[in-house]
Amino acid sequence: MLPAQAQSVRLIAFDVDGVMTDGGLYLSDSGEEFKRFNSLDGQGLKMLKASGVELAFISGRTSRCVELRAHNLGITHLYQGVNDKLDTMQKLLARLQLPPAAAAFMGDDVVDLPVMRHAGLSISVPDAPQVVRDRAHYVTMRSGGHGAVREVCELLMSAQGTLASQLAPYLK
Repeated sequence: MLPAQAQSVRLIAFDVDGVMTDGGLYLSDSGEEFKRFNSLDGQGLKMLKASGVELAFISGRTSRCVELRAHNLGITHLYQGVNDKLDTMQKLLARLQLPPAAAAFMGDDVVDLPVMRHAGLSISVPDAPQVVRDRAHYVTMRSGGHGAVREVCELLMSAQGTLASQLAPYLK
């Protein structure tokens, strides 16, 4: 079911681990961290941004590969090493002069609940704990790191009437 709140979203912020990725933390013997991102998610984010929705990553962890991914996608609102995601989201909304009702947040764990409850649209993934899924307006069909973000991007564009125009260049 398409949440009515999806029509008014002007900003969507994403947790990274478990949402943008499968939640696994891959560490080498030298301590280098690796993450697996989904290319379908990346294209969805590019189309959603082109449709006029602001994008942000808000993560409790800090990782160079997340910085590289955000740069590659043109995402300028990148917040890593965040202990209080709600405070970060509130400051971002103030900077963008948006009310909470115009924001969405996609998270997968209990640390995401405060910001999920503040946003006009809260989204989670099917492998999130039950307590998180119960408090989300929408739970994706796809898992984190396996197309969940693309699903949400298309949901928002569909609700806002921009999906067809974003797909049009590829359907010629």
